[in-house]
Formats: sequence, C-alpha cells, structure tokens
Amino acid sequence: MNNNTEIKAIGNSNEWINWIEKSITKKQIKYYDYKHFNHVQEIGFGSIEKVYRANWKNSHNYLVLKSFFNFNIVTKEIVNEIILQHEINFHENIIRFYGITTENQSDNSNKYLLVMEYADSGTLRKYLSEHFEHLTWNNKLNLALQLANSITYLHDKEIVHRDLNSHNVLIHKNIIKLADLGLSKRIEESSNIQSKSFEMVTYVDPQIFNKKRDINNQIQLYSLNKKSDVYSIGILLWEISSGQPPFCNKSYDINLAMELSQGLREKPIPNTPENYINIYTDCWNNEPDNRPTIKQVFTRLNTIVLDFQQNDYNADIHQLSNKQLVKSNNEVPENIINNLLHEEMSQIIQNFSKIQIKEIEPLISSNLIKNNFEQMVNEIILLLEDIEIEMRKCKIVNYLNYRDIALQEIYNWLLSNQNDSNSVLLLGAFNHHGIEINVNEQIAFELYQNAANSENIFGIISLGYCYERGIGTSIYRKKAFELYQKATNLGSAYGMYNLGNCYMDGIGTFVNDQKAFEYFQKSANLGNLLGTCNLGWCYREGIGTNIDNQKAFELCKKAANLGNYLAQYDLALIYKDEEAVMDIDQAIYWCKKSAEQGYKSAQYELDELNELNDELNDELNELYDADELYDSDGLYDSDEYDLDELYESDELHESDELHESDGLYESDELYE
Repeated sequence: MNNNTEIKAIGNSNEWINWIEKSITKKQIKYYDYKHFNHVQEIGFGSIEKVYRANWKNSHNYLVLKSFFNFNIVTKEIVNEIILQHEINFHENIIRFYGITTENQSDNSNKYLLVMEYADSGTLRKYLSEHFEHLTWNNKLNLALQLANSITYLHDKEIVHRDLNSHNVLIHKNIIKLADLGLSKRIEESSNIQSKSFEMVTYVDPQIFNKKRDINNQIQLYSLNKKSDVYSIGILLWEISSGQPPFCNKSYDINLAMELSQGLREKPIPNTPENYINIYTDCWNNEPDNRPTIKQVFTRLNTIVLDFQQNDYNADIHQLSNKQLVKSNNEVPENIINNLLHEEMSQIIQNFSKIQIKEIEPLISSNLIKNNFEQMVNEIILLLEDIEIEMRKCKIVNYLNYRDIALQEIYNWLLSNQNDSNSVLLLGAFNHHGIEINVNEQIAFELYQNAANSENIFGIISLGYCYERGIGTSIYRKKAFELYQKATNLGSAYGMYNLGNCYMDGIGTFVNDQKAFEYFQKSANLGNLLGTCNLGWCYREGIGTNIDNQKAFELCKKAANLGNYLAQYDLALIYKDEEAVMDIDQAIYWCKKSAEQGYKSAQYELDELNELNDELNDELNELYDADELYDSDGLYDSDEYDLDELYESDELHESDELHESDGLYESDELYE
C-alpha cells in the first residue's frame, strides 16, 4: 500500500469513527466500559484481528472482544459489519453483536473493540476434531442443515458471505454460529491486504483462479457470488462427513489451487448417505451455473433429515436439537439494507439512524431489551413450537413478565406493526387466548389466516387448529389435516407432530397407527418435544410399533429433562403407577415441574400426590412407632403388637390409593 492510499484511508476513517461515536451517543450502539471486563484472555488471532475472551462484571459467562490491526484503515468495513450484524442480530445461527468498547492506549488514543457472543466449543474444525467419533449421522445432518439454513437467510437478504470455511463457522452448545458476515474478506480486499497463506484455498470457488479476458483483452477478475457460497457449503458438508479439513495431507499452495480449478475434489467417505454425497458434489460443481441454489440445498438436506431414522436415543450429549435450527419461516422486518457494502457513508448513516437499537446486553438486565419488540416477537414464536396451543397464553405471559414488559405496551406495538407475519400471528394469539383483551375468536381466525397466507409455519398450524376445533369458523377437520400436511411439507417438526395426531385419532383422515408412529418419530428426530412425548406413548401402547416400556420411559424422561410440561406430567404418572420405577418423591417432583408451567392437569394431580405422600408418611410413622416397642434386650411385647402381621399388612405395602390410577396418558386434555 502506498503512502497516499494509506493517508486517504486514515482520513476517511475519521468520518467513520465519528459515525460510531454518534451512534453510541444516540444509543443505537451499546457501549461497554472496558474497566468492567475481567479475566481478559487472548483466544485467537488472524491476519486482521485478535480475539479475546472476557467476563463482564461479576458474571461467570464469557463474551468475546474482537480488536483489529490498523483499525483506522478498515473502519468503513467494520461499520458495514456492525450494521449487518445489527439487522440480523436475533438469528440463532449467527454470532450476536452486543456493542462496542474502547481500551485506552499508551498514546492516549482509543482502541475500539467489538463485543460479541462467545462460542463455547470454538470453531467447527476444532469441534469436529474433538467430537467426531461421538457424532451420529443424525448429528452431522443437523449440523449441515443449520449451516445451510443460515446461508439461506443471508442470501434471502442479498448478503453474500464469500469467506465460508471451518475457521469462521463456530459451535455454541452444539449449535452452528457464523462468526462474521464476510468481514475478513472485505477488509483484505478494501485494504489491499494479501493473505500470506493458502490455508483457505480449498474452500474458495476455484473460478477465481481462472483468468479470463474481455473483448479489450483485459483480465477480468471473477466476483465471488451466491454460487461461490454454495461451493464453500459443499466443501463444509464434506468436512462434516469426514471430520477433517479437505486435502489435509496436501500442501496448501498455488499448485493445489490450480488442481482445484481443474476439477480436483475430495472422495466421499464410506458409509455416507448417497443423497448427502449427491448434494455436496452438486455444490462443488466446477461450473457455477450447474450448482444448486442454497434454498435447494436446504430443501434436499431437510428431506434427508426427515427420512433418516435415528436409532441411538441415549446419545443426548451429542444430540443436536432441531428446535435450535433457525426456522426459515420465522420472518424479520423487511428494512434490511440491501447492497450495503457498496453504499456511500451518507446513505448508510441515514438508513442506520432510522433503526431502533436492538442489541442485547447479556447477563445484566432484561430491561435493556424493552424496546426490542421485533426481536421479542420472533423469540416468542420460537418458544411456541414445543407446547400445545392451549398453553400459549401461559408461555407468552411468562416470557413478557420475566422481561418486565407490560402486556398493554406490546399489544399496542403489535397493533401498529402488522407488516410482519410473526407480528400478525402473535396478535392473533392475543385475540385467541384473551391476552390483555377479551377473547375474539373471529379476529384470531382472520389473523391466523393472514399469517398462513404469508407461508408462516405457525400461522398455517394455528389456522389448522381453528378448523379442527371450530375456533372462529366451522369445524372442518379435513381442512385442518390439509394444513398440517402443508406445514409438514415445509419441514416443520411441529406440523409433523400435529399430522401424527391426525393419523392417531382420525382427524380429517382415517386412523393409521403406522403413519402416526412415523410422523411422531420424524418430529422427535427433529427435536420437537411434543413429538418425542407422543413417540414414547406409541412405544408404551404399541401404536404402530412393538411395545417397549424401556424406550417409552427414556423418551418421556428425555423430553421432561428438556422442559416439556406434558412429558413432565407423564413422567410423574409413571413414577406414581409403574411398580418397576415407583417413586412418590420423583412423581411429586416432576408433577410440580409441570404444574409450575401452568398445566392444569398437573396442578390437580399434584394435590392428590401430596395427599398420598402424607398417607404413606403416616403409615411409615406407625411402623416406626411399632419398632420403638422393642425392649432394651430386643424383646417385643407380642400381646400388644404383632410385627409379622404389620409387615404383611395390605395397608402398608398395597395401599389402595397407591395403586389407584386412571391409567397413564389417559387424560383427555393430553392429546386433545
């Protein structure tokens, strides 16, 4: 870089730094005082940045601090990244941007650092090297699906990443997290920084190495695009299947780059599903026009996941819950800044100034997200997947109360913001369940219908529920079945659960136990807890499969441990009624867990269990009192008590109340 270029870059950077300062002053970017960060530790570095891990104040949880070499030179690209991060900050598969901090330097200047979400398992490459031998194919498929879903989201917003590799794809609690949105690549290009390493050459679209000339005999540089991202996805899918970086036994140099441009690719790993191989080989096709779109990749992966049978139900530590897969149908505001990377500074500032700050200060105070209604609406919708529709009111109210958000406040906001299908759906739920307003089933039906017309998954399922139960319309169970089928075809695990119920109970179709079992299993394999709960019921009762009480118990306990109120209630009944695992204390524990979530059947059952426990304690106390009648020599006054008779008493070991039960899973409310 010549001196003139550097001076120009630094001069322009003052404007960008002023932009950052103004955004902080206007509270459009959260500022963190550096002195409150503790235990700052370097955890990584690259050609343009250093990454640190730190605790905020007294919290034991970590945040990431990211600093940049030559910050003044690259400020524009960092500002672009901040705005992009700001707009997609709620997305589960992208590392969250929290704000800015500054560290004073020896020359009294400020060193700016980005405050980001921390990923506990590091990079995808590190994660695969440490955990690969424990990963099932279901785990690998879920990783692949999350990755494809995150890029689908970016491409829908006309954002091209251009720098996908296993070093900037992170893992947090078994969930894929994109570390940046192509910032490193943009900084290298804008600053004329040349990478000193070919380490990432295997992930880059090989078209970039093919020199072509235009009609004026000038060399044309290939511009990385969406199909370039698809190529990188293909390489990453292979890496997920193999557990190792591509061509790890070769030297990463210009020779390898030329071989890749001529069609060199890795060979499939044995025992890889053929359909999976077909996907990644299509992705890394040498001709970009022959590569699928990322939406097609996602759809094909989703089909494999739906058809893949998971056999290992005990590998919970490595089980990746598809609840965490970001739902492509959870929509966001349509004010994302398109083609941001090519806008002038004045236009970027103008657009950003219209945006209400949506950052989340983690671990400190829930009040800091009070104005972030758009994000909260999307988070609420995600929470609704694993609960029956009748339980929505309790879940929604608890969510808002925990964050100190007034119901009237968010209701008013929903009324004024009906341009997003999730907001339409949530307003429908307010009318359906009488949240802050009187129940109005007709309006609820119309709002659900509007959301469904926008292809909103939860809108489709909610509309199906209305037709099934006659909410705001006439009962039309065949229509309900069709809507659940539509949601299933869109890849919804919740839709599969509802479709399984239709086949089990004959709702809008004929009873078909095998299909009910099949859809419950597919729903469970995608991480839906209601599907997991019903799959356990099938194993217990032999619906569409052979009876397997052990598997039924394991599935029920798994869903209960993950917080599903129905599974917690069912598990309480198992501990109450099943001789093999009978434990009243455990029954009370799980019933209380379910009742605390607002499940009425659990609340009634808890009262009965407490009464039963008191009776058992009284009987045990009688036994203890009888034992006290032994004299000091161990003799027993047999004229007054007969211990043999007491031990054989049906009252002690076969209490009528202990074995009285309406039968596990027979609550009408459970599977309505």
